[in-house]
Amino acid sequence: MSRIFHSTTLHIILALLAGLGVGLFYSWRISPVTYVDAHPALLRADFKDQYRIVIAASYESTQDLARARARLNLLGDADPIGELSAQAQRMLAAGEPFEKVRPLAQLATDLKQGFASNPITPTPFPTFSTPAAEWTPTSIETQEAAAEPEATFTPPPTVFFEQTPLAPVTAETSAPRPTFTPTPGPGAPFTLVGQEAICEPGKKPLMQFILQDSRRNQVAGVEIIVTWNQGEDRFFTGFKPELGDGYADFVMQAGTVYNIRIVNGGSFVPDIAAPNCTDPNGAQYPGGLLLTFQQ
Repeated sequence: MSRIFHSTTLHIILALLAGLGVGLFYSWRISPVTYVDAHPALLRADFKDQYRIVIAASYESTQDLARARARLNLLGDADPIGELSAQAQRMLAAGEPFEKVRPLAQLATDLKQGFASNPITPTPFPTFSTPAAEWTPTSIETQEAAAEPEATFTPPPTVFFEQTPLAPVTAETSAPRPTFTPTPGPGAPFTLVGQEAICEPGKKPLMQFILQDSRRNQVAGVEIIVTWNQGEDRFFTGFKPELGDGYADFVMQAGTVYNIRIVNGGSFVPDIAAPNCTDPNGAQYPGGLLLTFQQ
């Protein structure tokens, strides 16, 4: 009796294992599960990155900030602006061209400030004037006009009126229009307007940049080139939004002279070095710099 029970139990276990194996093989190989119209929040991390690139490219052409924000909310990110900035930094670190990264940085900047930096203005359609065709009478119309009998014309009697002299018209004086002061456009050069030494013991000597437009709004996506005798470094503003859209920094070395060039505006600042600072004990150490550029 015991042997029959063990044999039955063994058959049941083997049948369950066989059924489980057949079911897994069918679901994985023969008819795997296919997701259709899945929610963007369920996408993998790399697919979400592609989704953000498409959203940023669409926003670059339409400048529809509300629609771009609604699309980003579908991804379910806790901080959509931070995710855009982090993805832009990852792409730059991977060697992606800045032209591909710029839409992401621009969308992050506009979402943070709440309005489009480069709104699209409608272009008026040109108007065309069609000249009227001159009418030339034909020979038949000329003959018909000649065949008509001439009508006798009796001039009306001449009536004379006493003319009252007109009062002189005084010319109206128009108020002068206000003069328009042009503001720098997107391509206006950046000028160094502030240079401040920063002395903080125990911290790296940073060369910090803040780039502003003519209205003192920080500008993201501006390329900065720092050169020195041993090499060159290139970086962009706007990839540390927690410190500002127009912020960027660079670690300096003591005793090294640097030259700075703002690529977009063509501004060049030579002979920049880390300042010497003194701690409370009288020891000297290299400090940092805060450079402010404005259009």
